[in-house]
Amino acid sequence: MSGRFVRASKYRHVFGKPTKKEFCYDNLHISRNAWDTNLVKVNPEYLSVNWESAGGGAFAVIPLNERGKLPDQIPLFRGHTAPVLDTDWNPFNDHIIASASEDTKVFIWEVPKGFTLYTDAEEIPDVAPVAKLSGHSRKVGHVLFNPAAENILASSSGDFTLKIWDISTGQAPLTLRHPDIVQSLSWSANGAMLVTTCRDKKLRVWDVRTEKPVHEAPGHEGAKNSRAVWMGEHNRIATTGFSRMSERQIGLWEPGRKDPIGGFVSLDSISGVCMPFWDDGSNCLYLAGKGDGNIRYFEYENDKFEFLSEYKSADPQRGIGFLPRRGVNVHENEVMRAYKTVNDTYIEPISFTVPRRAETFQADIYPPAVGLRPAVSAKEWFDGKTAIPPKIDFEAIYEGRGVVEVSGATPSSVPVPAPKEPEPAPKTEPEPAPAPAPAPAKEEPKKEEPAPRSRPVSLADQKSALASMAAKYKDAESDNSDAETSSFEEIPKPPPQRSSMIASSARSSIISPTPTATRSRPESLATGVPPSVRNSRSSAPTAASSPTRSPQSITPPLSARPGNGRTSGRASPTSFSSAVEAALQQIKQVLEQQAKVISDQSERITVQTQIITRLASEVETLKKKVAGAEGLAEQSASERIRQLELELEEARS
Repeated sequence: MSGRFVRASKYRHVFGKPTKKEFCYDNLHISRNAWDTNLVKVNPEYLSVNWESAGGGAFAVIPLNERGKLPDQIPLFRGHTAPVLDTDWNPFNDHIIASASEDTKVFIWEVPKGFTLYTDAEEIPDVAPVAKLSGHSRKVGHVLFNPAAENILASSSGDFTLKIWDISTGQAPLTLRHPDIVQSLSWSANGAMLVTTCRDKKLRVWDVRTEKPVHEAPGHEGAKNSRAVWMGEHNRIATTGFSRMSERQIGLWEPGRKDPIGGFVSLDSISGVCMPFWDDGSNCLYLAGKGDGNIRYFEYENDKFEFLSEYKSADPQRGIGFLPRRGVNVHENEVMRAYKTVNDTYIEPISFTVPRRAETFQADIYPPAVGLRPAVSAKEWFDGKTAIPPKIDFEAIYEGRGVVEVSGATPSSVPVPAPKEPEPAPKTEPEPAPAPAPAPAKEEPKKEEPAPRSRPVSLADQKSALASMAAKYKDAESDNSDAETSSFEEIPKPPPQRSSMIASSARSSIISPTPTATRSRPESLATGVPPSVRNSRSSAPTAASSPTRSPQSITPPLSARPGNGRTSGRASPTSFSSAVEAALQQIKQVLEQQAKVISDQSERITVQTQIITRLASEVETLKKKVAGAEGLAEQSASERIRQLELELEEARS
């Protein structure tokens, strides 16, 4: 038998959940431009999509809370004189967005306060850009903000250059020159490095501020476009592309290596470009194919991509955008959310969720994520400073305490040393304490344990000890009997009162209400056994069941002798026997009624069985007659058979 082991993972059961059509963003005019771009960009407040418009380029910004069918006329972000090819949101300001167009310009826009798509104005005003960045000589295909520095933007163009802009000044001090068109670009987590894929089929890693590539290696060999994404704070890069046989591939790179780690891994033979998206919080890579409805997701572990699952849909996507980690719904255990285009008419949200039964905060799937505060300013970044942006705590968001920041260095170090620090503490504490000291302390109670266990071994010894104790405390018991009796009579609990009615004496029933005594005493009352014999029977199980009790458990029967005034207020055996007989009579009547009902039901079942048997035999006889007789009308016979079959089914039901 070959052993099969399942890899342990918190995200092994992540599943994608689509959204109903009425909660999607419908009635859109998504751009049909053939440029290889994602078409959609999203942040926790807004969604941007390239718009199909005449008379210049435009894109739409949709508030995430305005779902459903949108108005036919909505305010657009207009200003470009050619189609918009790409957009990107500022990671530290949810109201700032950059756009790239075929008109060689890069525009910076600001979403107005209280922006909405629903307006009562007769002429819907469009939004104008707040800044225009000019410097490229051909169409600009990609724009991407720096994830660590404030107001730093990268743009790639058909003039084979990639410019680094400071949008606060409108200048581009740095330019990265390529031998061909840049197909994709991605920043490292600290914003110091940049990876690009180019039409010359090479992968380049740039030290941006020196304007030189620090690593260059041959990438995917296919003729179609390839993509690259930097894997967050890991020193790794994931690429997607095609082989010479047009098979889709995925590669894992370490800057400095000339080939991918473990080589290229083939995915399938679909012709659409794979769009990669990295989630640094869960260490998962999402691959969305252009032209198909599938979204695969892998977990990065031990320098490998472990396949988790695949979201399948019959609706193909041409563009898709993924929400930043800080925007997910922590109350639904959501780890990622995608927004895909469907038929160029509406955008569908897809929520990726970890199934958990617990309704508390799941800290293991929500490590701190990058917040809204940059690590460095634009001037500091150009001067050479590098840092990771401060992160936010998801538990504070879950509890409704707002955004609580965690310093950039602590998220990776806080959860790790916290469990390690208390571990050496208990190791050092027991060292000075002598190890043999607790051992004899544990052995002493073990020696004492057999003493109480050996007492109930001999019944003869128990009886003699109890008899001697009873004789010793007999006088004392008789002197204090009045006080003891009054204390027991004040107990209002129903069990002592029921036992006093059953027992022949009040005190014996209260002190020793054992199951054997309560079962044997009604029999003695019913059969008329004398009280002396009943006392002898009841005392035996009492002595056997409680050998270590005080002499009070033996002396009480002495106070319940005939003529004692303390039992004058209790119920007599005659009244109890009459109550028992009445209860038995009621039980007998119930049993007789149940037996009568059962007999009636059995008679009905017998009658129904006979009817079913008769109908079945008649159906079979008619079937034989129909098969043998040629002159019989087939239609009438079939109707009769059908009628009988219906009656048979009705009888069976």
